[in-house]
Amino acid sequence: MAAEYDVVVVGGGAAGLNAALVLGRARRRVAVVDGGAPRNAPAAHMRGFLSRDGMPPAALLAVGREEVAGYGVELLTGHVDAIVPGEPGFLVRLAGGALLRARRVLVATGARDELPGIPGLRERWGRDVLHCPYCHGYEMRDEPLGILGTHPGAVRHALLLRQWSHDVTFFAHTHDLTDEEREGLAGRGVRVAGGVVKRLVVEEDRLYGVELADGRVVPRRAVFVLPRTVPHDGPLTALGCERDDTGAVRTDATGRTSVPGVWAAGNVAHPRAQVVTAAGTSSAAAIALDHDLLREDVERAVERHRTVAGAA
Repeated sequence: MAAEYDVVVVGGGAAGLNAALVLGRARRRVAVVDGGAPRNAPAAHMRGFLSRDGMPPAALLAVGREEVAGYGVELLTGHVDAIVPGEPGFLVRLAGGALLRARRVLVATGARDELPGIPGLRERWGRDVLHCPYCHGYEMRDEPLGILGTHPGAVRHALLLRQWSHDVTFFAHTHDLTDEEREGLAGRGVRVAGGVVKRLVVEEDRLYGVELADGRVVPRRAVFVLPRTVPHDGPLTALGCERDDTGAVRTDATGRTSVPGVWAAGNVAHPRAQVVTAAGTSSAAAIALDHDLLREDVERAVERHRTVAGAA
């Protein structure tokens, strides 16, 4: 027999836990299902979150789990195999066969970062291969920095990085710079290294530089790269949630999808959202979701009232 909940939250990162916190405080019966593989696990510190600046990501999640458990939220370790519309609500099937019944579902499964196939990138990811200047730029201020031209937005990224360091090199790699881009980089004082990037050079477990195909090595303290961010939106796709013109799952301002009773929050809906943003949007989603439950609660209460009154 399936355990019954008002809401099953799929994903226990900052977004999922913050939604569970709001719903637990609203005295809803909530379960959080999480597989334990957060996107920001390689990072040593989390930045830009007021009162939590510099906190290790794992520590934030540990505190969050403790907080939500204090409000009666059930924390389940595992993976969701399927979410099936039921009568009423949804059946959430976990790997191993366990079933949860939910009146509403909030998907906060996050996203993954796909890096270019340059040797050394994956091994240094989150250490001295970075992507977000607002997350890591201050810690790398005034250091020799590089940006790899592996993404259409890489030039703008290089122009932005100039705010943190006077020594920034744009590695063109396979990016064919336009005259306007070259002028912008020159105007900002960003040097351009032509040629294909061969690999990152690491010495004594620290990034030393970027080696080009012609053998040149440009010393750098950190390298920034824009990954391809892919949402873990399989559960939403399986439910038939509509997508927008960019291919992302369509949600309204509160995270409501096109499928009644299904919400999405955090990086699964907004792949570029930072931790603080993911937590904030999930709070809005939880409040909207609670109001949707309230509407149904009132409808059921009125129906029961009418039944009792009619039998009197």
